[in-house]
Amino acid sequence: MTRARGDVISRGLLGTEPVAAVYDCVITHVRRTPLRHALRHRTYLWCVDLDRLPVLPRPLRPLARFDARDHFAGTVGSIRAGLDGFLAGHGIDLEGGRVVMLAHARVFGFVFNPLSVFWCHNSSGALVCVVAEVHNTYGQRHCYLLRTDEADEAEVDKSFHVSPFFAVEGRYRMQLPLPGELLHLTVHLENENGRAFTAVVRGRRRPATTPALLSAAVRRPWSTATVWADIRRHGIHLLLRGLPVHPRPRSTPQKGMLP
Repeated sequence: MTRARGDVISRGLLGTEPVAAVYDCVITHVRRTPLRHALRHRTYLWCVDLDRLPVLPRPLRPLARFDARDHFAGTVGSIRAGLDGFLAGHGIDLEGGRVVMLAHARVFGFVFNPLSVFWCHNSSGALVCVVAEVHNTYGQRHCYLLRTDEADEAEVDKSFHVSPFFAVEGRYRMQLPLPGELLHLTVHLENENGRAFTAVVRGRRRPATTPALLSAAVRRPWSTATVWADIRRHGIHLLLRGLPVHPRPRSTPQKGMLP
């Protein structure tokens, strides 16, 4: 039996089809130069099929909402349309193939996604590319188009201002395997002084049922706001330790602009 897109049945958010999950995550950032500093926080992330976004029961909708304005140009009718538009700008047509997104959802109207990842498949099911969408705390975002190898790794030059303590230079080395039972993503920033920064996301999959969402929301209330606040708090700590600040480049893409 085929269900309509995003249907919700009484068993949970997604019924019997494994098209979405919630990952309980630990995110670790390690800065190595010129000062060594680490932060670690817990949150939860959604892993969803862009063509079958979950629709929550009405009383729970403030706890998770996926909005087109939070990704890509932010001016089209759906996240999938925004992704397809971005890929078209690079000469890529998925021909309706499946796209898996890992991201925060809006919680009580607020969302902050330091990194959203899109695994893009063609109509035959083969992985064509991975899109890593980076958001900074200034309300700006930028997309990196990645061609991962057999080890799920890719490299790309840094071209977007994220942290005020790093210049827009160097190269990212990312390992972005499609999530399964476990989630394990790694992003390294390397510059002329070696490996300057590492971010690691580890998580365990839970079915996206109503009880799972309620449990996550109780344990991590205002989850995306907490991530945003933690980044700001650690930034103040680094500033007080005397870490030099790199001004934001004027050429940085503004919110919603494509690279």
